[in-house]
Amino acid sequence: MIFEQIAVGGDRNFAYLVGCPEHKVAAVFDPAFNPSDVLDAVSRHGLELRYVVNTHGHSDHTNGNDDACRESGAKLVAHESAAGDPDIRVGHDQTLDLGSLSMRFIHTPGHTSDSICVLIDDVLITGDTLFVGKVGGTRFGDDAREEYESLHQKLMTLPDPVKVYPGHDYGVRPTSTIGDERSTNPFLIQPDVDAFIHLKRNWLQYKAEHGIK
Repeated sequence: MIFEQIAVGGDRNFAYLVGCPEHKVAAVFDPAFNPSDVLDAVSRHGLELRYVVNTHGHSDHTNGNDDACRESGAKLVAHESAAGDPDIRVGHDQTLDLGSLSMRFIHTPGHTSDSICVLIDDVLITGDTLFVGKVGGTRFGDDAREEYESLHQKLMTLPDPVKVYPGHDYGVRPTSTIGDERSTNPFLIQPDVDAFIHLKRNWLQYKAEHGIK
């Protein structure tokens, strides 16, 4: 598998390139702010861009869609509940082939109702659901509870070696693993959903007390 994590600006946003070297086809994920950089990466590897995938509908992840799709002819992929008019709508646990690769879509509502994570082999693109040492922003009601369930009932059921690639460079490093997050992420080690929400409410204090940037 061809894989690149691409810093595209914005608020330390990441876009991603996934390619099948056998069939010379690619998908890109959240090619915002600088879609030309992402398309250049596709071209550099000699690939044909088939899909532009959005992990969720926030504009800091979608503002490059039009340019990327227009320049490449790629189809836009988003969750079935996404706003707008994507070419392909995907549901939880649905798969989409990319040459000899398979993209598995995991619906992870919380940060937004249309949030998805995408698993390709041992790579998990998490958008704004899971960061390195942090989780996606929510309010403190039903959306926080949904996020807690998405994290524990879906992502934390994946094997420890699965690599985590988030939508922003918010952590102490740009990537992690499910195992590392399971054992060290302050939000994931909380004993229950109430403690999880309490940490969200008091995150600034927690960061100051624990020397987290």
